[in-house]
Amino acid sequence: MKFITPVLNVLKNKYFIAAVGFVIWMLFFDPKDWGLITSRNNKLKELKLSEHHLTILIKDTKKELSLLKTDAASIEKYAREKFFMKKDNEDLFIVKMPQ
Repeated sequence: MKFITPVLNVLKNKYFIAAVGFVIWMLFFDPKDWGLITSRNNKLKELKLSEHHLTILIKDTKKELSLLKTDAASIEKYAREKFFMKKDNEDLFIVKMPQ
């Protein structure tokens, strides 16, 4: 009984009740609540990963473009691989591999 009385006094304190109400309001009902903040942080992480991936793709594309601008052999290789072009005296067989 000696332990319960101070706990009840704290629970009846108007400042404690106001503080608990404020914390509950900020966590769940505020326009910038905890759920919104965590979802935005997750979205930010996804966008950073996407940015990193796209940056790598841009670097690779720039390297390929510089090769295509300077080297005739790379132009022929690119045309054969990407557009399935062939010389007049060649036969072309396309084999699709299952992924």
